[in-house]
Amino acid sequence: MRRLLNTLYVTIEDAYLAKDGENVVVQRGADEIARFPLHTLENIISFSYSGASPALMGVCAERGINLCLMTQMGRFLARVSGKTSGNVLLRKKQYRTSDNEAESCRIARNMIIGKVFNCRWSIERTSRDHSLRVDSERLKSASQRLRRIIDEIRDCEDLARLRGIEGEAAAVYFGVFDYMVLNNKDFFYYRERSKRPPLDSLNALLSFTYALLANDCVAALEGAGLDPYVGFLHRDRPGRASLALDLMEELRPAMADRFVLTLVNTRVVEPSGFCTRDDGGVTMTDDCRRKVLSAWQEKKKEALTHPYLSEKIHWGSCSTRSGAPACAPSSRRSGGISSIPMEVTICSY
Repeated sequence: MRRLLNTLYVTIEDAYLAKDGENVVVQRGADEIARFPLHTLENIISFSYSGASPALMGVCAERGINLCLMTQMGRFLARVSGKTSGNVLLRKKQYRTSDNEAESCRIARNMIIGKVFNCRWSIERTSRDHSLRVDSERLKSASQRLRRIIDEIRDCEDLARLRGIEGEAAAVYFGVFDYMVLNNKDFFYYRERSKRPPLDSLNALLSFTYALLANDCVAALEGAGLDPYVGFLHRDRPGRASLALDLMEELRPAMADRFVLTLVNTRVVEPSGFCTRDDGGVTMTDDCRRKVLSAWQEKKKEALTHPYLSEKIHWGSCSTRSGAPACAPSSRRSGGISSIPMEVTICSY
């Protein structure tokens, strides 16, 4: 198993990242806020508009450290990439397969089966664990409908029809998503998916978490030598990481959606952590964003059993390096997160 290193999150909006010897230095104006050894880092994710120095970008590209720049709302801006890794024959095979709709459908079908299976697992887990607090009949009905949809997906040979079936499954799943919210339902509610900008707090959490997951998936694909922009279910579109979106489909319900529900249901996030902008978009406060980032790293330390290898792996391995099918987590591994003052957090696996 590959060793997983630390992730450095920088949420100060005017922080500047620079290289000093073998360290990454976080600066605010002329002041140095913090520094971290580069050899301990696997990811650097900055929500600052000031950016990073060319020297730091160069060393990150050379050493395979994923340096990603995002807006304060979590929208992807740019990523530093080094030399293309992997085998060119692998990428040529990927391109040929993507051009073949029958082969693309076969691969995409497996991804969507995994997605719908995990949607069912999420619904049934809520129904089982909170049977006295939720509409169990409504949830069970949705679960049974998703089970029938899985059978339809297995027999699907047409990519366009597969997208239609996937859309039907998403409608069933998100049709009961609001029933899985247990606390502060007058504030955390789900009516419909909204993004760019998200129009309510739950959509703000979902969009932010999806952005984090997408970044991990792109880094995983680049590390494996695949082209993250050439997908099978999501077709080619300039600027869209289609294969990363494909890879995310299976992980969304079990990793991202359950994570958001846990944040709300365990009161990790509260209504005071959100604010509404003039355009109606809902954003998180800096304190709320830090709580979400720390909890996200804790989520990635949860252990699950690999269905084929029968070994314990961590969720972080699913979304950052390996492509293991998602399943219910079995236990948690303890591990600390050390918070650095001034909104700079280093999170360790």
